[in-house]
Amino acid sequence: MIVRMLAGLVAGLLMCSVAHAQQPAASSRLDDIMKRGTLRVGMTGDYKPFTYLDKATQKFTGFDVDMAEALGKALGVKVEYVQTAWPKLMKDFEADQFDIAMGGVSITLDRQKKGLFSTPIMREGKTPIARCADVGKYQTLADIDKKGTRVIVNPGGTNERFARANIKEAEINVFPDNTVIFDEIAKGNADLMMTDASETRYQQKQHSGVLCAVHPDKPFDFSEKAYWLQRDVALKAFVDQWLHVSTEDGSFRKIYGAWFD
Repeated sequence: MIVRMLAGLVAGLLMCSVAHAQQPAASSRLDDIMKRGTLRVGMTGDYKPFTYLDKATQKFTGFDVDMAEALGKALGVKVEYVQTAWPKLMKDFEADQFDIAMGGVSITLDRQKKGLFSTPIMREGKTPIARCADVGKYQTLADIDKKGTRVIVNPGGTNERFARANIKEAEINVFPDNTVIFDEIAKGNADLMMTDASETRYQQKQHSGVLCAVHPDKPFDFSEKAYWLQRDVALKAFVDQWLHVSTEDGSFRKIYGAWFD
């Protein structure tokens, strides 16, 4: 009797194992991208030199655009750009408008809750950019946070969040167009902006002799930039390996040098 019971139990377990083995494995987002033939990349298009959308041609250019094209090539798929904006980046991500967000995206814990980040591609932090004649006036947060100082920010991203967390006395002005926001400082309509050190270096070159980055090598805080992925382990593994290979074979440095050096 016991022997028959054990035999029946073993047979049942074997049948369950066979049935489980015959079930198709759930496809990953990486599989879906390969099958679809396109990688959907979310970009704001207003953050030079990472990403810029020419409104006349509707064409994206920038460091992360070149990186997106390289990633698409590695995947063997075409890149489809989806325009988003900093104030609605999280909402569009949650709505699955794109597979990956690129274009100078900083790692934050709020974003980490919603998806996965690739291996970081850049380490930096927030630092001021001001008219060159005023660099000495804005060395510390205490120097900046005084009545009469006009701090300008673009809406919805980490720049505005940093300013509101650290500025209590100075005036904070939200300017909607991040593509020309630095011209406001140059024209005297604002005193400074606190943004990522990489952007201050870039804008210093674009406004040579007029705007200067303030201690970009010693930013006020620490942050990293990476690529923000929908929560799929297989896709993250591929992107991380691609970044590793790109770093080792020099292709990452070549793209970086074209935009930042």
